[in-house]
Amino acid sequence: MTKKIILFDGVCNLCNGAITFIIQRDKKDIFRYAPLQSEIGKELAEKHHIDLNKVDSIILVTEDKAYAKSTAALRIAKQLSAGWPLLVVFLILPRFLRDGVYDFIARNRYKWFGKKEACMIPTPELKSKFLDYEQQ
Repeated sequence: MTKKIILFDGVCNLCNGAITFIIQRDKKDIFRYAPLQSEIGKELAEKHHIDLNKVDSIILVTEDKAYAKSTAALRIAKQLSAGWPLLVVFLILPRFLRDGVYDFIARNRYKWFGKKEACMIPTPELKSKFLDYEQQ
């Protein structure tokens, strides 16, 4: 099985917290991770025609497609343990509504949760889950 890749804002405290949350609930080991600021993050965004000036928080890349914003978050939740897959029901809402809420949080994430000076470096135990863990 090919792993699904989650691209995330490596300097955002909220995004880093979300990645830790996902890792803890990814019981089937479905995901791999890369900061948007990394070379592989930039390459995957370009390959899937994602403008990083418009999408700068979480992107889910599967074998043949990339999902951004609320669609990415809900598709990620669908793969997690416990009750998180139930959130997929929100995909029935129009994307402009879901993304409106998502964009509001994304616009304020640094103000509310803070920002790191550099991308996170995973612990030695987690390095194998990250495609590019070098600081950018």
